[in-house]
Amino acid sequence: MTAKIGELAPAFELAGSNGETIKLSDYRGKHVVLYFYPKDMTPGCTTQACDFKDQYESFADVNAVIIGVSPDSLTRHEKFISKYELPFVLLADEDHRVAEAYDVWKLKKNFGKEYMGIERSTFIINKEGELVKEWRKVKVKGHVEEALQFIRDELS
Repeated sequence: MTAKIGELAPAFELAGSNGETIKLSDYRGKHVVLYFYPKDMTPGCTTQACDFKDQYESFADVNAVIIGVSPDSLTRHEKFISKYELPFVLLADEDHRVAEAYDVWKLKKNFGKEYMGIERSTFIINKEGELVKEWRKVKVKGHVEEALQFIRDELS
């Protein structure tokens, strides 16, 4: 199953940085901002995580939770959260199963090398678990504000 707008978002269960196993279904009744990013501690991913941190209360005000997903280990997530004081859970998708379900595990090219990795993407899932918006190949600047505005305009 892959993610499609207007359908139930692909279910998942992953280890979370909070020490719990996180399931998408745990968040029924809340809007979910599910964002996939390539790697903890890298410049773009750090900027994006800190932008989400800066808007954390604004998302909470519209009944939305933020969940970050990358192939990094829980140990690496814990360091990332600690260093930048991130207030939301990060999920370890080390086998990229969830990334594949959301079709964000892609062939990438960097300095002439090809490898598989996460295509920076964000998905908005409504209170009923339906995928209502997606952004793929996200450019970090201004993206968090755009996601927040979508929830305010379309789901509040």
